[in-house]
Amino acid sequence: MSASRRPYATLVALVLLALTGCSTEAPAPPASPAPSGAAGPQSMPAAGRTKAPRPVEIPALGPRTRATVPATARQAVVVTGDAVDSNQSTVVLYTRDPVKGWRPAAGPWPAHNGLEGWTDYHVAGDLRSPIGAFTLSDAGGLLPDPGARLPYDEHPRFAMSGEGFFGEPLEGSFDYVVAIDYNRTPGVTPLDRERPLGEERGGGIWLHVDHGGPTQGCVSLPEARMKELLLALDPVSKPVIVMGDAESLRQ
Repeated sequence: MSASRRPYATLVALVLLALTGCSTEAPAPPASPAPSGAAGPQSMPAAGRTKAPRPVEIPALGPRTRATVPATARQAVVVTGDAVDSNQSTVVLYTRDPVKGWRPAAGPWPAHNGLEGWTDYHVAGDLRSPIGAFTLSDAGGLLPDPGARLPYDEHPRFAMSGEGFFGEPLEGSFDYVVAIDYNRTPGVTPLDRERPLGEERGGGIWLHVDHGGPTQGCVSLPEARMKELLLALDPVSKPVIVMGDAESLRQ
């Protein structure tokens, strides 16, 4: 090409570059694909998200004792003895929410238990209350039904007389009772005498009205508290009683 045509050719080339939008710079390399399985922005965890809290457990009960409470139970009467050889204890009624767990519903109430305290192998005449978790199925008493939701047997055989271990009168002790399903057949009156484990293992273990002293193995509450408990216990909630000295229950 002659020297006179070079400026013209250069001008044409510059015009073509402007019209086509081409660049004289090297093109940028293509973006690398995201690694397989990498989370995109839409799958990032929400800021501040926290796990749901664990259901609350009954504070007096350790893991082994909690394992004895049926999963179906929604009410638990917890009787905590002062010591293994003590006849004084405390009662709290708990209810369970399927999500939030257990919460106190009534109590704490003072109570008495067996004269000699507690045992994990109750036998007739040992004057100790049995340790364990037991269902609560039936109620009754000398007085008319106050509105119990458990089956209630009003019967004159609940009349009581005589004196307790400290000379206190026993009259009225069985005005209200709830049978503890230790060595008995659930679904019958507390007065029933059948003993599935045998007579030697004792029986007739009840929640009943306190007479101001220790019992032969039952758990006793002031009359107003027994009436309150009778009104609260609901067979739909599969109520249980968890009872024993504090150290045993913590296991």
